[in-house]
Amino acid sequence: MWRRSGKVHRLTGRYRDDVRTLCATDPVATILAAVNVPGMGIGASNMLGVLDLRLTSAAWYGANLVPVRTSHSDRRLYADYVASRPRSCSSIVGPAEEVLDLWTMLAPAWGDGAEVRACQPSLVATRPCGPIDPKVRPATVADAKMIAPASVAMFTEEVGYDPTAYGPGYVARVYELARAGHTFIRTGPDGRGGQRVEFKADIGALAGGVAQVQGVWTAPDLRGRGIGTAGMAAVVDHITRTIAPRVSLYVNDYNLAALAIYQRTGFTKVGEYATVLLA
Repeated sequence: MWRRSGKVHRLTGRYRDDVRTLCATDPVATILAAVNVPGMGIGASNMLGVLDLRLTSAAWYGANLVPVRTSHSDRRLYADYVASRPRSCSSIVGPAEEVLDLWTMLAPAWGDGAEVRACQPSLVATRPCGPIDPKVRPATVADAKMIAPASVAMFTEEVGYDPTAYGPGYVARVYELARAGHTFIRTGPDGRGGQRVEFKADIGALAGGVAQVQGVWTAPDLRGRGIGTAGMAAVVDHITRTIAPRVSLYVNDYNLAALAIYQRTGFTKVGEYATVLLA
């Protein structure tokens, strides 16, 4: 039975269907929280919610803080809740309106050294456009050792630091995605008698009929040759045929080269994300 609350609760599995229904109102905007819904179990989870006769909104509070369909007044409740406890997240990410409003409330407590990426177009494709690179394929776990350096290079270039400096978790994630068939690669000779990754992209989140692509990278010496464009077309083609009907991603608005690639491969803008990287 629903309670009137006016405060934040850590939600148990009892609310799994309610959170899933909330996410389903906009599967692209809420996917980063929706992927965590199946893990809501008997005990209190990292899924937060505000109850007012019904679940009015939610927020995932794990490695990231992800607001889900929050109002301004609900965001104030979430901000008060998380600011009064030791911080467990390294970023705030999600729909720009929600993230940036939440950040104005949390900046006094968490603001030192933070980087705000305020405008990240959210894009969706349902079919590929343009030539499809036949050399792009789903990776296997046998490829993970070769993928790891490319993934680390991508992360370092995008975020600004080497993720392996903080332990083995990032490389373990590379192996997890490869094992699941959620990394796509094009390979070529490395000049030393072996193979290297020339292009890669990952399905970073999969829920509600949407696959969110993350970690897109082309080897620096091969950029400007159309490899990224044909590679992304191949990724969209494979995902929409075999995994999910919609492919989404978000990208910094200043990354004009990436935006051009995504537009050429069939992506259109459906919204806007924002990300706050916390120091």
